[in-house]
Amino acid sequence: MGLYQQIRDYKAYNEQEEQDKRMMLQFIERNKDYLDRTNEAGHFSVSAWVVNPDRTKVLMIYHNIYKAWSWIGGHADGEEDLKMVVMRELTEETGVKQARLVSEEIFSLESLTVDGHEKRGKYVPSHLHLNVTYLIVAQEDEGLVVKPDENSGVQWFETEKALAACEEEWMVERIYRKLVEKSQKEEWGG
Repeated sequence: MGLYQQIRDYKAYNEQEEQDKRMMLQFIERNKDYLDRTNEAGHFSVSAWVVNPDRTKVLMIYHNIYKAWSWIGGHADGEEDLKMVVMRELTEETGVKQARLVSEEIFSLESLTVDGHEKRGKYVPSHLHLNVTYLIVAQEDEGLVVKPDENSGVQWFETEKALAACEEEWMVERIYRKLVEKSQKEEWGG
């Protein structure tokens, strides 16, 4: 099943997701390069909401560009299989290799604004990340590693402490709280 159909079939959790879902479908319809960063207006990205088996902790990275504790993720970079991308990003950014998707289904949808910034000595203009999130379970005892070109910390946080550690108020209130709430729901094995 292609990304367009996966998003179309996704049942939005709240108004934010309903609006973002509609926008994502329109973006795919209007942009053949929707998976590639060469589309400077916006492109698809993927995030991992990584929890321990009893869902009391969340794995986060200290993101160098945003200068904040955040979820794990990256760009689609032309790849439509976002589940593969998210698992690769998880390993690259944290060192975690023994993790599993809770479901093959999308866990959450978000459109996220990205301010212009420098990356590897080049300016990246402000743009939109059309983000697909997957719920992933990992063990806390697996060794963690930092990926210095992207993050300067990798750490498990108790759920409420994870929210307090993030300094991006909009992300905490609109996205991370929603992910915590959803991850506790029975339909997600909570």
